[in-house]
Amino acid sequence: MGHAGMAAAAVRYLGSVGTPPVEPSPRPRLRAVREDERAPVDPAGFRRVLGNFATGVTVVTAPAVTQGADEDGPAGFACQSFSSLSLDPPLVAFMVGRTSTTWPRIARAGVFCVNVLAAHQAELCRAFAVSGADKFAGVAHDAAPVSGSPRLAGVLAWIDCTVHAVHTGGDHLIVVGRVNALGTDDEDAAPLLFHKGRFL
Repeated sequence: MGHAGMAAAAVRYLGSVGTPPVEPSPRPRLRAVREDERAPVDPAGFRRVLGNFATGVTVVTAPAVTQGADEDGPAGFACQSFSSLSLDPPLVAFMVGRTSTTWPRIARAGVFCVNVLAAHQAELCRAFAVSGADKFAGVAHDAAPVSGSPRLAGVLAWIDCTVHAVHTGGDHLIVVGRVNALGTDDEDAAPLLFHKGRFL
């Protein structure tokens, strides 16, 4: 399935389970960009400049899913592109690369938990940034109260969500989650931050 098809399938799944649709925004007036208007951006320069924006670091997790005789174990990936989106209704969003092998597993689950990492959890972030490994080996966690997604021990905060909508955004997907439960253990602890390619 292509990446656009994957996003469409996720939206169809949400409709089949009765998730309320997102109200569409008015379509902007569009026109083609002429060649003489293009401002080419070098990918290396793009990363270098955008790297000046310090971000928090999260691990997005989803529970194991059984399909027929097959079971996917719990899924998770390190994610810097997370933000709150709406207070009413309570929505958050994260961005995930279209080539991610973890995203299809989260889409199949239809739910996820965002784990906001603390300053001492850089190694945990690195473990979840690796592709193909058993990311949960030796990682203490319990189940988030609504979705059952892994809630990692020692995180600053956790946000338990249902996938609400999926939008395409260039080489990424924009995943909107409706918040069902959330909490924090230590509001005074320092967060893990990422800036210019390294943890702070």
